[in-house]
Amino acid sequence: MAFNFKYFLVFCLLLTVEVGIALFVHDTIIRPFIGDLLVVILVYCFVRTFINTNYIKAIIGVLLFAYSVEVIQATSFIDWVGLSNNKIAKIILGTTFDWKDILAYTLGGVVILIFEKYNH
Repeated sequence: MAFNFKYFLVFCLLLTVEVGIALFVHDTIIRPFIGDLLVVILVYCFVRTFINTNYIKAIIGVLLFAYSVEVIQATSFIDWVGLSNNKIAKIILGTTFDWKDILAYTLGGVVILIFEKYNH
């Protein structure tokens, strides 16, 4: 385990962008699709900030995590655990399964793959 300042800076930048999107963008493309694409890159950068691992393994792990969260949304998990009235939990976990989210996550993984492949 080692701290990677480069990934941390990108994480902080993406976190700022994601918060901005969440607070100020209420459209049908940027918030739901670009936001989901960017969140995969955000989580990837967070992981790579602290864990020095092969980028392929990190991408696969992040995508599996993102897909798992999406599947949880399809199961009404948030209701089962009694968080249906918790606004923060609903924002973080989401409440609705959507195949477009899976596509956005996958494209986020592809962006990471392309970036990492050409920067190694």
